[in-house]
Amino acid sequence: MAIAKRFEIAHETVFPKGAYLRGLVEPVTDFQAEQRPDGSRPQQHDKETGLRLWQCTVIDGDDEVGRREIGVTVKFAAEVQPVPPKNNSPLPWTPVEFVGLTALPYVDDSGKRPRIAWSFRAEGFATPGQSARVGEPKAAA
Repeated sequence: MAIAKRFEIAHETVFPKGAYLRGLVEPVTDFQAEQRPDGSRPQQHDKETGLRLWQCTVIDGDDEVGRREIGVTVKFAAEVQPVPPKNNSPLPWTPVEFVGLTALPYVDDSGKRPRIAWSFRAEGFATPGQSARVGEPKAAA
């Protein structure tokens, strides 16, 4: 069986009870680069595309999720900062759906016991239930 390192996965498979944006979409800092004279570091770029990397933290809406998995980081490779949908909910967090979501499993050996962890990337955001692949027209209502 041939599975690429990073594979496409449906938003509903990863977040069956929903995902909620916590905070802002921020640039990913490149800690491998030299510090600038002001002490800051440049933004990290995707190794394959050369595009800037951005990240956000989402809360997994599943009550069964463990403490270590409730806050999930999702990254984006894009030249401009991705814009999440407007929060029209009564919640303090914005309900989101990820378009073009991919996953990459890896071994996290930072704890007492190694475990399988996941790195997620997305092409963009959508309001839940209104997603279409980036670049594809949305279906008429």
